Amino acid sequence: MGEGNNAEIASSLEQKPMNRSFVVIGAVLIQLCLGAIYAWSVFTPALTANSPRQVIAVYRAGQLGIDQATYDEMYEALAEHNREYRRLSAEIVAAVEPEQELALRSERDGVAEQINEIARQYVPAERLEQLKYAMSDARTQAIFSAGLAAFAVVMVLAGRMMPKVGARALTIAGGVLLGGGYLLAGLIDGGSFPVLFVFIGLIGGAGIGLGYVVPIAVGVKWFPDKKGMIAGVAVAGFGFGALLWVQLADSWGHLIARFGLGSTFAGYGVVFFLMCIIGSIWMKNPPSGWLPKGYVPPEASGKAGKPAMGMVDFTSRQMLRTPQFYMIFFCFVTAAGAGLMSIGLMYLFPMQAMMARGLQWHEASAASGIAMAVCFSLANGIGRIAWGAMSDKLGRKPSIVIMLGTQGVLVIAFQWMAGTPALLYLAATLIGFDYGGSFALFPAITADTFGSKYLASNYPWVFLAYGIGGIFGPMLGGALGDVGNFPLAFTICGVLVLASAAVAALIKHPRKAPSPAAAA
Repeated sequence: MGEGNNAEIASSLEQKPMNRSFVVIGAVLIQLCLGAIYAWSVFTPALTANSPRQVIAVYRAGQLGIDQATYDEMYEALAEHNREYRRLSAEIVAAVEPEQELALRSERDGVAEQINEIARQYVPAERLEQLKYAMSDARTQAIFSAGLAAFAVVMVLAGRMMPKVGARALTIAGGVLLGGGYLLAGLIDGGSFPVLFVFIGLIGGAGIGLGYVVPIAVGVKWFPDKKGMIAGVAVAGFGFGALLWVQLADSWGHLIARFGLGSTFAGYGVVFFLMCIIGSIWMKNPPSGWLPKGYVPPEASGKAGKPAMGMVDFTSRQMLRTPQFYMIFFCFVTAAGAGLMSIGLMYLFPMQAMMARGLQWHEASAASGIAMAVCFSLANGIGRIAWGAMSDKLGRKPSIVIMLGTQGVLVIAFQWMAGTPALLYLAATLIGFDYGGSFALFPAITADTFGSKYLASNYPWVFLAYGIGGIFGPMLGGALGDVGNFPLAFTICGVLVLASAAVAALIKHPRKAPSPAAAA
C-alpha cells in the first residue's frame, strides 16, 4: 500500500510541468559550453609557436620568466621590427607575381630573425624552449577536423539514443566526454598532438555531438508556440559560447598567457562539465498532452483528413523517403557553404581588395579584422535569435526564402563591397546575420515539416548538410583563390543560394500520416 502511494506521488510530481524559463536557461548553459569547438583557433598560435618571435607574441611577461619592466623594454625594442613584419606579411598576401612573393618572403624571414635575436637577449633560453610546441598548422587543423567529424557522426547516434536513455542522461554523458576530454588533455600534455587529437578532437567532439541536439529537441516541445524563438536561443548560445571562450583565453582573461595551454584546457574541462550538469537539470520533456496556456494546436484549424503542419510525426526512416527532406537538405548545404566560405575569406579577400584600391596595409588589416571579429561574429549570434523569433511571426517557409534570397544577393555583392571599409562592415554584418539564421530556421522547419516527436533523431540527418557545405564552400573559395579569382567563388555560391531560395519556396508539408507498420 505504502509503495503504491509512493509511486503515485512520484508519478504526480513527474507530471507537474515546470516553468518554461528554466528550459531556456538550461539550453543556453549547455550550448554555451558546446560552442567550445569553434574556439579552437585561439589555441593554435601557442601550439604552432616555434621561434622566440612567435612565443613572445603569445605569452606575456609572467610566462616568459622576466619582469614587467624588462618585458616592456623588449617590446619597445621590437616595435619597429614587428610593424615591418606585419607590413611585409600583408604585401605577401596581396602579391600577384610569384617572383615578387618570393622576394617579400625572403625579406620577411630576415626581419623575423632580427626579432628572434632581440628576444633571445631578454628571455632566458630555457624558458623559450619550455614554451615552444612547434606543432604544424596541418596538425592543429587535423584536431579541429576530428572534432567536427566526431560532432557530426555522434550527433546522428545521439538522436537515436535520446528516446531510449532520456534527454538528461544524454546531456550528462555529453558533459562527461567534453569536460573530461579537455581536462585529461590538459593534465596529460597540453602540447602533444596525439593527446589533443584523441581527447579534445575525438572525445571532446563526441561530447558536443551528444549534447547539441538535446536543448533544441526539448525546447521545441516546451515551446510549440515559439519553435523558431527557442531554436534560435539555443543555437545562439553555441555561437556566443565560442566568442566567450576565445576572449577568456586571450583578450579578456589572458588565460593562455597567464597559466599556459595545459592549465587552460583543464580549467575549461571542469567548467564545461559543470555547465552541462547544471543545464541537464531542466532537460526533460513536458508531461504528455501538456500545452502552453492559451495555445491552440494548429490541427484545430486544419481541414478534415488533412492535419496541419507539424502535426504528423515522421520517423527518420520515413523522413528520408520524402522529397521535402532533400529540398531542406539542399537549402542548408548552400547556406552553410556560402557562409563558411565567407568566414574563411572574410579577412584575406578584403585585405587584397582594399590594398588594390590604394589603402595602406595597416588600414586594410584593421578594417578586415573589425569585419571578421566584430561585425560578422556579433551579427552571427544575434541573427540566430532574431530570425528564429521573426519566423514565428512570418512563418517558417517565408522566413527561409527571405533569408536565402538576401544571403544570395549579399554574397554576390560582397566582391564589390569588400574593397571599401564602410561597405565591408555592412556586408559582414548582413552576411553574418543571415548565416546565423540558418541554425535557428532549419531545426524549426524540420519540426514543422516532420513533427516534433522525433526531432532529436531527425534533425541530425538534416544537420549533415552543414558538414557537406563546410567541405564544399571553403574548398571552392580556396581553389579559385589559388588561381586569383575569389570573385568567381562568391558568384557561384551566391547563385546556388538564390537557387535554394527558389527550392525553399516550393516546399510543401507532407500531410499523409505514416501507417502503423511504417512507424514501427
